[in-house]
Amino acid sequence: MNRTTTLLDVIHSHFPMKETDIRTLSPLKLAYLGDAVYEIIIRTLTTEETSGPVKNLHKRASELVNAGFQASLILALTDELTEDELRVFRRGRNAKTSSVAKHADIHDYRNATGLEALFGYLYLTENFPRAVELCRIGFDRLHINI
Repeated sequence: MNRTTTLLDVIHSHFPMKETDIRTLSPLKLAYLGDAVYEIIIRTLTTEETSGPVKNLHKRASELVNAGFQASLILALTDELTEDELRVFRRGRNAKTSSVAKHADIHDYRNATGLEALFGYLYLTENFPRAVELCRIGFDRLHINI
C-alpha cells in the first residue's frame, strides 16, 4: 500500500536531517511548531469560507487563534484524546514558560500551549489528519461555524 506523501516528507527530502526521537523534544518546541500547524488549519478554513477582503480573514482567524479560544477548544476535546495525545497535551500545558501572551489568562495560556504541543506532535508523527479531525470535533462541540 502506498503512503501519501506528507509536507514533512517533502521538507525532509529537500533538507535531510538526522532522525530525532519526537518524545525527547521539549514540549515548548512542539508547541512552537504546533502553533503553525493550528494556524495553517485555521487560515485554510477562513480563506475558503470567509468572504470579503483579507482583513475579514484576519479578523475571523484572530477569533480562533488566541489563547482563550484554544483553551476552550482543548477543554472540549480532552475526553476525545488518546492516552498518548493526553500525555503530550499535559507536557505542553505543564511546561515552564518565561512569558505569557499580553492578553491571556495564565490558565488559558498554559492550556493553549498544551494544545499547540499536541498539534506539533501530531504533525511530526505524520498524523496531520488527526489534528484536523480534532479541530472539527472541537468546533462542533463549541458550536463554531467556519
